[in-house]
Amino acid sequence: MKARTMPDGSVPALALDSRGRPCSIALSLQAVGEKWALLAVREIGFGNNRFGEIARNTGAPRDVLTARLRHLESVGVVIRRQYLEHPPRYEYHLTEAGRDLLIVLTTLRAWGDRWLVDEAPAVFSHSCGAELDVVHSCRHCGGEVVPDDLRLRVRSPGWDRRGPVEPQDGPRAPDRGPGAS
Repeated sequence: MKARTMPDGSVPALALDSRGRPCSIALSLQAVGEKWALLAVREIGFGNNRFGEIARNTGAPRDVLTARLRHLESVGVVIRRQYLEHPPRYEYHLTEAGRDLLIVLTTLRAWGDRWLVDEAPAVFSHSCGAELDVVHSCRHCGGEVVPDDLRLRVRSPGWDRRGPVEPQDGPRAPDRGPGAS
């Protein structure tokens, strides 16, 4: 598995981990899967672009937040724009990749609202005016996506649903577990 080239031709600054299953989830978590990083993206998505606002609203220690923002910048999730020369001060803005991540955070928020709190601490309204209730749908057929309808097709050479396929093992029995295709 290799890192994707960004629209501007750059490659995110990630060392691809060769341990375990090749997986975009693992790579995504390597890029943005730390608490303070995701909360910084949340705040920037809310329009809080200055370091002090992000630090206050996330509760992150300032040194840790500085490191996370630098990392998010290096992987192409945020860009830094100077708004003051003396002393130099910067605002953080989401890139296209960062804006796409807001959909992931919306789904994570919905999961937390359902499973972790009695009452949602914040709600979003859709442009139609209704309170947002996220539903994932198939772009091809328009049907709602639920886990039981998904089928896994492993495309990484040397792997199947159950794990690495060793050439000396010979053929495995048909893969009939959950998500098998």
